[in-house]
Amino acid sequence: MTIGDIAPKKERKSRRSKAVADEKAPLLPTRKDEEESFDEFNGASFTGAVFNLATTIVGAGIMALPATMKVLGLGLGIATIVFMAFLTNASIELLLRFSRAGKCMSYSSLMGDAFGKYGRILLQICVMVNNIGVLIVYMIIIGDVLSGTSSSGVHHAGVLEGWFGGHWWNGRTLVLLVTTLGIFAPLACFKRIDSLRYTSALSVALAVVFLVITVGISIIKLIGGGVAMPRLLPDITDLASFWKIFTVVPVLVTAYICHYNVHTIDNELEDSTQIKAVVGTSLGLCSSVYIMISFFGFLLFGDGTLDDVLANFDTDLGIPYSSLLNDAVRVSYAAHLMLVFPIVFYPLRLNMDGLLFPSARPLVSDNLRFGLLTTGLITVIFAGANFIPSIWDAFQFTGATAAVCLGFIFPAAITLRDHHSIATKKDKILAIFMIVLAVFSNAVAIYSDAYALFKKHESPRE
Repeated sequence: MTIGDIAPKKERKSRRSKAVADEKAPLLPTRKDEEESFDEFNGASFTGAVFNLATTIVGAGIMALPATMKVLGLGLGIATIVFMAFLTNASIELLLRFSRAGKCMSYSSLMGDAFGKYGRILLQICVMVNNIGVLIVYMIIIGDVLSGTSSSGVHHAGVLEGWFGGHWWNGRTLVLLVTTLGIFAPLACFKRIDSLRYTSALSVALAVVFLVITVGISIIKLIGGGVAMPRLLPDITDLASFWKIFTVVPVLVTAYICHYNVHTIDNELEDSTQIKAVVGTSLGLCSSVYIMISFFGFLLFGDGTLDDVLANFDTDLGIPYSSLLNDAVRVSYAAHLMLVFPIVFYPLRLNMDGLLFPSARPLVSDNLRFGLLTTGLITVIFAGANFIPSIWDAFQFTGATAAVCLGFIFPAAITLRDHHSIATKKDKILAIFMIVLAVFSNAVAIYSDAYALFKKHESPRE
């Protein structure tokens, strides 16, 4: 059975309504519920669905990809990006196929279908851990870009500080508060993910602006002889450098995580037979952006590429209008993250609601519950962004735990459980491969990060 083996549209609508009505803990509204709560909605378009899914994929992970090239080398790095795209597509295909068989309308109900109540709760917790962590990272990065940050005793001026000087009104807390109240909160109040299709399209366009400027700078410096040809393979000199290769896995996993939004986008599609094409198109678009930014970012900065490539745009690039281009790169990416925020926030709110109110009526039909959950989650994220000093250790932690479960371990476990006896031998081999790869590589990544952190704290004493 494939994703394409689906019933005609009218029959599918009927099955959806019945499936949701039968669930004890519905997390997603049926189209009928939505039409009773809003103006008539005839379904999301293919283009809107692609933009929403692509925006889910392209987040802060893109900034860390050039640094993965420093670890893997260009050849192995690009091959790994392509491999992860195919593996992500395979895992989503498994999710959708088993969802069709179980008439499941959400990722959490699919886990509940396969593993019962505790499987559903585990999925909801993982979505919460992953999405809250990612949204805190987004907000911290926006604060760093606009208001500046200090690292290892070195102050990196923010865009507003560079333009207007250091004042109380462009301080970090106030800037994040204005951004939260003026951008995040209004966009988070939409009750359908398709309502965000235009901001998602703008978000993808801003990511392309970031890419185009980086490519342009790299080409100018390449013509002028200002860059050297980067390494194609990893630089392995000892056992520690070999294990370090696996530390990029959490970043690559996080870069492709979109599984928690696939069902929502599928449910809202006007023609649900298009979901396979939506997933393939979105992954192809994002992979192209990832490959280009990884190649040209590493080409531009070489072994000086930082974990956050935005930090490399804080110095003189050695070309005309360097300061203007630096600001354009940082502002375009900060604006991109602002528009990604509501797309990642949407499934966070749905899964929090399912965890706290498993037997309640659909969230979209209860304005009080919707408002309280939205306000509470945004407050937690805002507080985290203001009080958590470091983002990258937490970013790698979520990538090596919650993200890898959402992207690979849970889809593989559902396939091996095979509750509806539809998995082929090839499916089960793929599922075992995904679990072994995910567990081994991420265990090594956590160990390598912990070891490096231990050595860093030990070295000043020696």
